[in-house]
Amino acid sequence: KWRVMRLAGSLQLALLLASITTAAGLSIPLEGRSQPPTIVSHTSGPIIVLPFDNTITVRCEARGNPPPEYRWTKDGKEFNYSEFTTNKTHHKNGTFVLHRKQLSQFQGKYRCYASNKLGTAMTEEAELIVPSIPKFPKETLEPIFVQEGEPIILQCNPPKGVAPRQLYWMSLGLEHIEQDERVSMGTDGNLYFSNALQKDSRTDYCCFAAFPTIRTIVQKTPMAVVVENSPPVSKPSLLLPSGVQSLVVLLKGENLQLECIPGGLYVPTPNITWTKLGHDMPARTDLSNFQRLLTISAVDDRDQGKYMCLAENSAGKVVHYFDVMVEEPPKWQTEPPQSQLTVTGSDVHIKCSVSGKPPPDITWRRNGEIFRDDELSSRRVLDDTVVLHNAKPEDSAVYQCEASNVHGSVLANVNIMMSYKHTLHLSPRSKDEIAIEGERFLALEYGQSLKIISTEKGDSGVYMCSASNSEGKSAVRPNECPLMFRHFVEGGRLHIMDVNLDDQGTYTCVAKTRLDEDNATALLTVLDIPDAPKNLEISEIKNPRNVVLSWIPGSDHNSSVTEFVVEYEESQWEPGRWRELQKVAGNQATAELALHGHLNYQFRVYAVNAVGPGPPSEPTGRYSTPPAAPDRNPENIKIQGYLPHQMDISWEPLLPIEHNGPGLEYEVSYRRLGVEDKWTGHLVKRHSFVVRNTSTFIPYEIKIHSRNSHGWAPEPKVVTGYSGEDVPTAAPRDIAVEVINTTILRVSWTQVPPATVRGHLGGYHVSLSGAEVSLSIPGKRSHAIVPQLEPFSEYKLTVNVFNKKGNGPRSDPVTFSTPEGVPILTASNSQEDSTLLVWGPPLEANGILSGYLLQYQLINETTLEVVDSQEVNITGAETTQWQLLGLEGGSLYRFQLSACTQTGCGPPLAQESRTVSTGRAISQRSDFSTHGWVIGTLCAVALLTLVALMACFVQKNKGGKYAVKEKEDLHPDVESQPMTDDNYEYSDSDEKPLKGSSSCSLNRGDAVGDSISRDSLVDYADGGEEFDEDGSFIGEYSDCRHRASVSEPSGPSPVTA
Repeated sequence: KWRVMRLAGSLQLALLLASITTAAGLSIPLEGRSQPPTIVSHTSGPIIVLPFDNTITVRCEARGNPPPEYRWTKDGKEFNYSEFTTNKTHHKNGTFVLHRKQLSQFQGKYRCYASNKLGTAMTEEAELIVPSIPKFPKETLEPIFVQEGEPIILQCNPPKGVAPRQLYWMSLGLEHIEQDERVSMGTDGNLYFSNALQKDSRTDYCCFAAFPTIRTIVQKTPMAVVVENSPPVSKPSLLLPSGVQSLVVLLKGENLQLECIPGGLYVPTPNITWTKLGHDMPARTDLSNFQRLLTISAVDDRDQGKYMCLAENSAGKVVHYFDVMVEEPPKWQTEPPQSQLTVTGSDVHIKCSVSGKPPPDITWRRNGEIFRDDELSSRRVLDDTVVLHNAKPEDSAVYQCEASNVHGSVLANVNIMMSYKHTLHLSPRSKDEIAIEGERFLALEYGQSLKIISTEKGDSGVYMCSASNSEGKSAVRPNECPLMFRHFVEGGRLHIMDVNLDDQGTYTCVAKTRLDEDNATALLTVLDIPDAPKNLEISEIKNPRNVVLSWIPGSDHNSSVTEFVVEYEESQWEPGRWRELQKVAGNQATAELALHGHLNYQFRVYAVNAVGPGPPSEPTGRYSTPPAAPDRNPENIKIQGYLPHQMDISWEPLLPIEHNGPGLEYEVSYRRLGVEDKWTGHLVKRHSFVVRNTSTFIPYEIKIHSRNSHGWAPEPKVVTGYSGEDVPTAAPRDIAVEVINTTILRVSWTQVPPATVRGHLGGYHVSLSGAEVSLSIPGKRSHAIVPQLEPFSEYKLTVNVFNKKGNGPRSDPVTFSTPEGVPILTASNSQEDSTLLVWGPPLEANGILSGYLLQYQLINETTLEVVDSQEVNITGAETTQWQLLGLEGGSLYRFQLSACTQTGCGPPLAQESRTVSTGRAISQRSDFSTHGWVIGTLCAVALLTLVALMACFVQKNKGGKYAVKEKEDLHPDVESQPMTDDNYEYSDSDEKPLKGSSSCSLNRGDAVGDSISRDSLVDYADGGEEFDEDGSFIGEYSDCRHRASVSEPSGPSPVTA
């Protein structure tokens, strides 16, 4: 029963008994009302059983009224789960428990079904996996004999097991096999030797596989390697992967790993470089394992494409291409389809909107049973949509939509409940009640709403609405609410609450006294959205696909209509979805519509004014258009050549509604440009085509022509593209080098002939072997400025052309030297309490160099005053670096270094640097000087004054010159504790040294130059603003020729290591 006491004014009592309700899982809150089953909790797969699991619980719980009954299937067959329930609670739902002894026999895929009289809901399949304990097979392995310099592959072939799996190569003594750019383990677990050396001969190469989840480590039978002889250098090869091209398919969000492991007889070991053809490498790219492993985290569609791995040494090069495709398991585009409560006789649409790559296949079920399309019935299955036309009570059920592709599946249970239309009566509740009669009381919307006009105080009370049909009677009443009026006067002002269109008109205010009266009037105009147009009619003009839609506009409610919007819905491709078709001006009541063929349309119109869009009109009846040939051809044609000797053609396909009829396909035609060849054509249904066995980088004419069962589209436009590119074949000639100053040079060359580029010209690479740098010059350029060179150094320079496919051969090397420069003092590798100072010897020693005097001062960064000062005498003329310890963390220091002879010390070089402040370091203070050392030094200087004067006289005219020393190995050795049998751990990041091996760092060969910040050489390419042709930038560097030392900076200049 419902009670109501409504507001005064225009009162409406709405009883929405026939409205449609949607919910994720339909729950009807009325007690005693039947409900179909809804899954509320279940175990999702896969279910992996671990060795220490004693029991496995597989849950399934649903709600419904009556309470659901459960059943399970295993691998599609009935499974009696009741034998495995363990308590009374489990008997009330579908949960069962398996014990350890039984698990191995119960591997399989399980699905739960919950049913009552209204329908059946089901879960996704959950796979139960009982993995066996991983083992290496027992085998006898013969020794591997190789010639020195040949590649070796030691295969691990690890057993499968519970993830994660960790692989290691060790000796029988549990010492890790040392890995470097020559010897490394691949992602497949194999150990790869790019070229074998005599030291690789041993008999105990062992592959270990660790499974931390199940606490298991297994070992492969030891392998023996014998290395013999020593052949010459040869071209590189790839040990992994094999062939020229590989296809890599992975899911969106996964990490992409591409691996290239080179091989080559003896030395040098080939270097690996990576390129993404036609694109820059993603910013998330990480190169590891000596550049052999490329990793891109969390890939998406932008990361797919063609990647190239290039292995190169002085004897040649080899490439491998990876075609990377990013796919995706099925997922809901917005949300799963919702349950519905609707009335009999209406049309029900259940749409399963999913996306995925490859596109998912959709399977429909009704109460767990396969539900197929039947053209003769009112129940239709149209791909991703189920339509229940003129729904009946027996259509109430649980419908399942399951979308799946090779990568997974999603499933939704949709409860459809049908209710009867009701006949409503407004009547008194008892003898004391008064029946609702009179012109002021109107029953609207088939009795679902009650409107009371000009409400009076006497209308207060409780109202009841009763409904009846063939199934029985029902009465409802809302909660009681006090009677309130929308109009009231306060302080001489008239207030109108909840203004509506009935409130517009002329209002008069009358002020009276005993002597006189006066009045004032006000016109109230109420603006509202326009009413829906009415009486829509369709009339044909020239043919059935060109029609005129006319209508009668509704009231604009005091705001002129600015435009009418015509919408359409078609039942073949997107039933139930309305799309905008055309807009017309607000002073028109007709629209001329051009329609597609072979569709079943209906139309509606809504009006728009300054307040907003109004409600749509009632839709027209269905209007079918006859099939016809397509109206247009595909657009956005792309011609690409990922591989030499082939041409990849793709285009934007026609929309489904543009097919105009069944049997759509495309004719792909092509011929060489500028040659009187005949067109070669192929009919395809997909929107891509590959032309094979073409010449390299040849222009073609291409056209794509649409057709269907009723004819061809108009003649298509012809576009031009090129077949696949290949690497250039010629090297630039006439290389000329002009050394401008100690750090800059200008290089020029003769461009290669266009025919030898064999692709779209990318530009030129300028490479310097002494500096291991490469400058890329885009476009058709024939000269460049190369900055950032080292003074007094020798270089070999080469130039090569490149395109999207790769680099061409290098030119003959040109050898040159840069002139001497001034000494450099550099602070690098700063830590919390230490820093490393590096310098070059002085150009003019003016005597016999005996050592250096180093002074360092702690600076107050606010006042720039010296807080503390220390100095240290460094003996040995060959010393060019010094590690300072005991510094304060996060502080600014000024360093001054002077070269000394027996006579004294020269002018200092200055440098400022800051120690880092992260972490907490152990302070170590070194005694840089003592009083005894200072006194001894002074005495030695006094006693040797005469000898020094004589030496200076002798050496007066022999000032020895010292070249600026090139970069040195500055990284300190990394000490680590040796691994013992008791404490070793299996980890991919384990860097502990082998048992009995040296604890010296493997990075001793790294150069200090890596720690010195440099600008990107690409930014200094010739033609940029930094390198004008008038030499303005060059002049700044030319001043260096006249400098005798590095000047002291005027303020703090922190150096970041």
